[in-house]
Amino acid sequence: MDPSEVEFVAEKEMVTIIPNFSLDKIYLIGLLLFHRCCIKWVHRMGDLGPFNPGLPVNVPVWLALNLKQRQKCRIVPPEWMDVEKLEEIREQERKEDMFTPMPSSHYMELTKLLLNHASDNIPRADEIRTLVKDIWDTRVAKLRLSADSFISQQEAHAKLDNLTLMEINTSRMFLLDSLDCMYKLRTNLLSRGGAPKGHDY
Repeated sequence: MDPSEVEFVAEKEMVTIIPNFSLDKIYLIGLLLFHRCCIKWVHRMGDLGPFNPGLPVNVPVWLALNLKQRQKCRIVPPEWMDVEKLEEIREQERKEDMFTPMPSSHYMELTKLLLNHASDNIPRADEIRTLVKDIWDTRVAKLRLSADSFISQQEAHAKLDNLTLMEINTSRMFLLDSLDCMYKLRTNLLSRGGAPKGHDY
């Protein structure tokens, strides 16, 4: 997956809107995803509405952005998209050595999408943008340190909890290339009768 594909997945997340139009329930074609836990979520996306002026309704982000661009709704920011809550998350992330659970598995993509297309609906949008960027930078720095330690210690596997798909995507190619080089070096050493120091493979 590249970043645009990860963003495409994030657009299927549900968000609340306040429509300014009337429309009966609409029925969309749902697709079954590979992972069992996603099946119910996809079926919920199949039926949307009804839409009544001033009454909140949950829709996927892609539809919310489409309606917003046509001035058909106001987007309600997710609960976690709040300055105080994000400040708490940032401080916790800075204190902990491990990755802390994020309020959304697509926090970075949703922030980008909503602030780029509906910043007038997000209170204190600039502060939120800065806080999410701080959280992202902290987590990516941790990820780089973890990757550096993993490679320098010539580990064969690692477990990293609470990473989001976009965070994994940022380091995927680096890790894959590094592991490929390590494998080739280790294979060459073993074929010449040597052995990697400190590890039995």
